[in-house]
Amino acid sequence: MASETQTLTERVTLHLNQQQRQLLARSVEAGEAPTLAALVERAVNETASGALSTFPVPAVSGRPLRWRDDIEPADRTHRELLEEFVLQPGTGRAIEMKAGEILRIEQIDGAQCVDFNCFNLHDYREFFHTGRTRTLHGINPGAGDFLWSSPPRERAMMFLLDDTAHCNDVVFPRCSANLYESAYGYASHTNCADIQAEAQREYGLTPDDVHDSFNFFMNTAIVNGLPVIDRQSSVTGDSVELLAVMDVLAVPNVCGADIMKTSNFSIKPVKIERLRASDADLDRVPALTAYDTQRTVAQFRQPIIRSQRELTRDPDYVPRFTNAPIVYDAVEVEVDAATSGLLSELWRRELYSDRGDALRDVVFAWWAATHTP
Repeated sequence: MASETQTLTERVTLHLNQQQRQLLARSVEAGEAPTLAALVERAVNETASGALSTFPVPAVSGRPLRWRDDIEPADRTHRELLEEFVLQPGTGRAIEMKAGEILRIEQIDGAQCVDFNCFNLHDYREFFHTGRTRTLHGINPGAGDFLWSSPPRERAMMFLLDDTAHCNDVVFPRCSANLYESAYGYASHTNCADIQAEAQREYGLTPDDVHDSFNFFMNTAIVNGLPVIDRQSSVTGDSVELLAVMDVLAVPNVCGADIMKTSNFSIKPVKIERLRASDADLDRVPALTAYDTQRTVAQFRQPIIRSQRELTRDPDYVPRFTNAPIVYDAVEVEVDAATSGLLSELWRRELYSDRGDALRDVVFAWWAATHTP
């Protein structure tokens, strides 16, 4: 009788759109399970086993989620010094860099935050993106991580070759003139937005082109769901080294915050070096994969950069959205009694009243947890 109970099956209806069906079919074709039903059973069983987490773990300190403890200090021999200068408080500098060159930012007095913008030297509309970088490397990227450009390009722009202070941030936006006036009553105060705009003006960029910064030497964390800034402990000689993997316009600026913890209530100069990387430096950069979805301007349906500020409707516009219309179909799968019992335990009833919807949640949460790098 017990044997008969184990052979009982249940039909569960999943409502899946064409993209979801294609994804699951690809998993079956890849040999992850012989059939869709078997794939569903695998998802339920592995989720119930507790062997994997289907929920992201938030950062609760300034330490990044995937800190690269295996990164060795950079070997600085066999490099060629191309440029060297001191970046003074309240200033920034736009620096042309070819692929294979290194930007070194070094503390002179210690504890100075440096904001950083980065543009493709040959297409200024490709620029560094905090969101993509944060998604891939956590809120505090360090040595071994890349600086990624914004969608739709999403390419590696620079590689963090070395980082002695382990104190960087991609959560907080640049400080601005309005921040100091609205919060502190300063009608005129050094701030990263204006410093960046002035430095980039040398290359014809406007204040609208300043983007959210990579904040070097900035100690941040997430506490009770909110981002916070604390004092930092970088000292004289601490540095970050960025290796360009494409031709870029790199724009560091000395953060203008002297009434916040950002730079320990002070504004200090930093040393900047531009160097030609050695073969050993280049060998440390991980291989990058090219994807069809890293689009070039030639692939844009609208490649022209606007010169007019006012927005007007194109009367000839016809929408062409990817994979639209999205259509859901009912897909029935058979699960055995054991899997059905586990599904009842995993069913998030606060979210779903339908058993099929609960199963869809389990399947795709499992898929994301087991396929996301």
